[in-house]
Amino acid sequence: MGLINTNSRENSTKVSLYYEDYGKGQPIILIHGWPLSHRMWDAQIEILVEAGFRVIVYDRRGFGQSSKPYSGYTYNTLANDLNDLIQTLNLKKVILCGFSMGGGEVARYIGKYGTDNVDKAILIGAVTPFLKETKNNKNGVDESVFQGMKEGIDGDRAGFFKDFGKNFVSFDKLQDKVSLAQVELNWSIAMQASKKATLDCVDAFGLTDFREDMKSFDIPTLIVHGDSDQIVPFEVSGKKAHKLLKNSTLRIITDGPHGLSFTHPDELNTAILEFIK
Repeated sequence: MGLINTNSRENSTKVSLYYEDYGKGQPIILIHGWPLSHRMWDAQIEILVEAGFRVIVYDRRGFGQSSKPYSGYTYNTLANDLNDLIQTLNLKKVILCGFSMGGGEVARYIGKYGTDNVDKAILIGAVTPFLKETKNNKNGVDESVFQGMKEGIDGDRAGFFKDFGKNFVSFDKLQDKVSLAQVELNWSIAMQASKKATLDCVDAFGLTDFREDMKSFDIPTLIVHGDSDQIVPFEVSGKKAHKLLKNSTLRIITDGPHGLSFTHPDELNTAILEFIK
């Protein structure tokens, strides 16, 4: 546990990533979603360690306990950060598991660095292959949605994430599955991120096209998605990713919102363990 330095600098200071490293066995890296931190994986870490895996979680630059530089919130740089973590810890035959925005890191890492050192991939409620609607990406998300998110953050970041946090877990419908205290904890974690990071990452996950990256997926891939996801709808992302990736397995969580790790941890853990074991 601690900090690793990336190969990035801001002025004279190295950009560092906070990480935690548990257990022994084949390494699995859990990559968090926006606007959270490694803390979103609290319900997965122990289960995976007890199952015989080495579990590494880290905070994306700009979030949690990592450095908060002013720039570098593109997927090329974020994939470089992930590679720096893998190289520093000397990890081999890694399982890459990305949630939501974190699925983009998985895709861009594989697109950029290949799969020689990747054994399997897991995409959970992921933003892959491409969220924005374009002429050649029908039934996507209109770009105005992302602009509206940025305006909300810019105008009242605390208020925006109060509402977003409830939608993240469909709190109004699933109060029997997630507590208000958890929603409030997620809000406090979101507010630890830098404002610049949260703003720039909206463009990153909303406007980045990963379809070319996904042509490099030649490894078994698990796609997990909630059928009630209102943040990253299944039809826009998981369904399209499954069609693109020939060697993929699809697991749909019934009544699952976006924040599956909070509302459906048992179903999510079972899906992950069945795939990696």
